Amino acid sequence: MNTSSSIELSAAEQAQLQRLVRKGTAPARQLNRARILQFSHQGHAPDTIVALLGVSRATVYTVRRRYRQQGLAAALTEKPRSGQPRKVTPAVEATITSLACTDAPHGASRWSIRLLRGRLIELGVAVGEESVRQVLKKANSSPG
Repeated sequence: MNTSSSIELSAAEQAQLQRLVRKGTAPARQLNRARILQFSHQGHAPDTIVALLGVSRATVYTVRRRYRQQGLAAALTEKPRSGQPRKVTPAVEATITSLACTDAPHGASRWSIRLLRGRLIELGVAVGEESVRQVLKKANSSPG
């Protein structure tokens, strides 16, 4: 594995990075990655790049490694993040939607979010009112 400080960008890659940085409309993280590659091509040490851009040393090494292993596009883009798991599964969404499509309970003209949540709790499905609202909002906005 090549661990030298500098990397060699082709003329086309240099031009692409220059356009990206000059335009300035890309996300800040992508612009930082482009600048890391530019400074690395110019022979700047990782500590210098850290000081110039205010990024971590690990970021500099990660961007360089991804460029060497996978190319320019991979070095500029962000890998998907796992994030927090969904609280409302597709099965729960289906239950909420199907329940909301039934007739309202006796004494109510329509299903409210609180009524739906109460019925879901009776069915053993523990979800919050905001989750119910989000599912209904999604169901109302979907084409079909």
